[in-house]
Order: sequence, then C-alpha cells, then structure tokens
Amino acid sequence: MNPHFKFIILKKTGASSLIEKEVIQSLWSGYGKIVRVALENSVLETVVVKHVQLSTGQHHPRGWHTDIGHQRKLNSYKVETYWYQNYSKSSKARLPECFAINTKDDEILIVLEDLDTAGFPRRKHQIDWDLIETCLEWLAMFHASYLGDIPNGLWQTGTYWHLATRPQELNVLEDKVLKEAAPLIDKKLNDCRFKTVVHGDAKLANFCFAENQQVAGLDFQYVGGGCGMKDVAYFIGSCLQGEDCERLEGKILATYFKYLHVAIGSKNEALEKEWRALYPVAWADFYRFLKGWSPGHWKLNSYSERITSQVIKNL
Repeated sequence: MNPHFKFIILKKTGASSLIEKEVIQSLWSGYGKIVRVALENSVLETVVVKHVQLSTGQHHPRGWHTDIGHQRKLNSYKVETYWYQNYSKSSKARLPECFAINTKDDEILIVLEDLDTAGFPRRKHQIDWDLIETCLEWLAMFHASYLGDIPNGLWQTGTYWHLATRPQELNVLEDKVLKEAAPLIDKKLNDCRFKTVVHGDAKLANFCFAENQQVAGLDFQYVGGGCGMKDVAYFIGSCLQGEDCERLEGKILATYFKYLHVAIGSKNEALEKEWRALYPVAWADFYRFLKGWSPGHWKLNSYSERITSQVIKNL
C-alpha cells in the first residue's frame, strides 16, 4: 500500500500506526485485494481496506479478458465508491460503515468497518432455513430503504449479469430460443412499475453472520435500479439446490414479502402482485447469463431450466 493511502487511513481513524494484518481475499480478475488492517492507539481495533488497482486487472479466472469486461469492472468500482458516499447511510439493512474513500492515479482506497470485530465473524457455505429467512429479511429491509429512488450515480440497471453489459455471453449462447427471448426477458424486468435499488450480487458469500443469527451484507459494486426479485432469486440460487428451490418457493416469497411490508410500513398489494409475477422472470434472466458464461455451472439445474422455459412460453 502506498504511503498516501496509509496516511489517509491513519488520519481518518486517528491511529498512530497501522499493520497490514492479513489479506482477506484478492479481488476478482486481479484488480487488487481486500486487507484487514490493525490499528494502534485508535478507538477502532481493525478496519477492512479495499485496495483497488485498476491497471493490474485482466486476469479473469474463466478467460473473459476483454475491454468490455474491463470497463464494466472499472465502472463497478466507481459505483461502489459513489454508493458508500451517497446511499449507504440510508440503508435499514446492516452493512459496514465507510470511514474513508480516496483515489490516487489508478488506485482506489475504501476503508470500511471490520464486520468481524463488529460482531459478524461467521461466514457460511451452507445455511438452514432460519438463516435463509434472516437473509430474506435483510434483502427486504434493503429494498424498502430505496423503494422508488432514482439510481443516480449507480448502475441504471443493477446486477452484474444484466443484458446490456453482457453482449459476449449472449453471443456465445447456443440455446437459440433463450437467445431470442433474452431482450424480452430483460425488458419485462426493466419495465416493472415498482423499482428499488438492488444489491446486484446478493450471494451467500456476501453475507456475514453474528452468533445470534443476525446478518450484515457487503460488496456493493453492482448496486443499481431494478426489481427486488433479482436479488431474491439470485440469493436463493446461491444457497439451495434446485429441488429445494422448488419445494420452498412459496415459503421463500411469503417470507420475503412479509418482511418487505413491515419494512415499508404498510402492505403494498400492487407491488407484491407485480414482483411475485416477476420472480420466475428474474430466475430466467440469470439463467440466460449463466448459460452463456459457464454452460457447465452447477446452478443450471432442472428447476431453473423449467422456470425459464415457462417464462419464455408466457412472453
């Protein structure tokens, strides 16, 4: 980390010195790293630093080394910094506090609250229904926080897989029926009456859990406008197998909308009716991306395939 960024961290935290304690993870495609930093003589024991180095990218693990992908990634970090500066404090759902943002040359520094020391140290690869419900409540609170907001400075269409940013994955898609239907699926989602700000990458790996089963969310590179069902379908697909997605579908939607109405403060029946109908469309939208991006992916199961076929028939 360069001396300028070290100075910013010390200044914003009031620490006398710092030590880069551990690398939590490298950023996707080699664009930097996320580091836990220990502080001396500060009210904060540690902070988490997202250090983005834009010139070091292009090492995509699946081989998608393109200018389109690079520009999408550059924009995602601009969106994330804007999100923390202008939107994050309005969230009813728990997320890390942002202490500082700074840019220098082609590097970006984001200094965040360490969710581990804040009481959310647990990460999960598999979860039971109780924790699924907790995450659905988080998503409902998040969506309620921005219902009707215009996503200025964010992605106009949230999620990392939305069609306008994925022309290459669409081009290589061998399923001709799905390929022809893709613009219609995208339009159906984008034309919804009730819009919010979606997380855009609400997978299980982006949630941190407390011992009391409370949850906090992180990673806001793909926040933007859209239907909340995109987050719900994507989250469920990240933690359940196809047969469980199907078996629990009714319970999933009932639980999410219960918490959404509570977070809004009243029951919005028109919103629920519209978004329930768009739940399978959101599944089909992600299925379209995944089938072009990674045709052998485990999420391409019989449930998502069946839902997509039905959506296409109903277009």
